[in-house]
Amino acid sequence: MNVQQVTTKEQLEDAFSVRRTVFVDEQQVPEEEEIDQFEDEATHVVLYDNGKPAGAARVRVLDGIGKLERICVLSSSRKKGAGKLLVLKLEEIASAQGVTKLKLNAQTHAIPFYERLGYETVSDVFMDAGIPHVTMIKYTH
Repeated sequence: MNVQQVTTKEQLEDAFSVRRTVFVDEQQVPEEEEIDQFEDEATHVVLYDNGKPAGAARVRVLDGIGKLERICVLSSSRKKGAGKLLVLKLEEIASAQGVTKLKLNAQTHAIPFYERLGYETVSDVFMDAGIPHVTMIKYTH
């Protein structure tokens, strides 16, 4: 498995394809909510498992904070460390831009995963696209 920062239209399509499968097909997020107005300003990454797109995520820097978003892995590649590889790549990208604070909105079932990567919950549960989430943060320096 390897994670690549998106530099081509094909890679971006691979990322969108994984996101559509996980969020729209699997989790029933409305497609019009899944692709949003921030796609062009975000830095996207795609994870390839045996050469096939299997994970995707993006990061945006807002007011000096790295916001990790749209982190997803196809069911066939879960429990193999793919999610961790995606998060570490986003953290690396944000760090290269001088970011020392990271933030994400995690689906509540994923809280233990993010806690293992050093994130801590800083909000109550809230609904996003009909799915319960919490905000989590991590300081890198």
